[in-house]
Amino acid sequence: MASGKGEDDASATNARPPVEDHIAERVKLEREARGWSSVTLAEKMAEVGHPIGQSAIWRIESGKPRRRVNTDEALGFCKVFDMTLDELSSPPGQMANPIIRRLIGEYVEQWKEWRSLGKSMDAIQDQLREYTKANPDQDAMVRNMLAVELDAASNGDFHRHKGARSRLTRWLGDAYQPSAAADADVDE
Repeated sequence: MASGKGEDDASATNARPPVEDHIAERVKLEREARGWSSVTLAEKMAEVGHPIGQSAIWRIESGKPRRRVNTDEALGFCKVFDMTLDELSSPPGQMANPIIRRLIGEYVEQWKEWRSLGKSMDAIQDQLREYTKANPDQDAMVRNMLAVELDAASNGDFHRHKGARSRLTRWLGDAYQPSAAADADVDE
């Protein structure tokens, strides 16, 4: 029964640093949060130039003992999951709940798309504004037409839509509430 320093060294040699377990847990968590299989993750890793087999991913996530992640693979996981090495190697924590991560990821993607669409809409609005500057006699007609079309596309809810871009609502002015204006015309 050895109880000397040699025994402590042996157990320390077999002990894995917690950071390796954090990486393995994070890889599994991030993969599941995106609804990806280990095959899909392997494909995405190959796409970013850090190929790894599906079975290696399984051994990293679930192997007994877990397979170690080399530096090239860690960098690939960072690219695929769009995170820093520090984030990949930190303890997953409460906010890393797969459902929350998936929903936040979806929200961020939708927000990026919404922002891009907003820029495109602003460019079209600028073109309409240039047209009405060149043709001031058609200004009211263009604004009213746009307001009526937006109102029809939203089933009459556009004037209540809180996500309407303020730049657009300022430009439309009185035409912004076409349903109200149409109702007023009917009452007269």
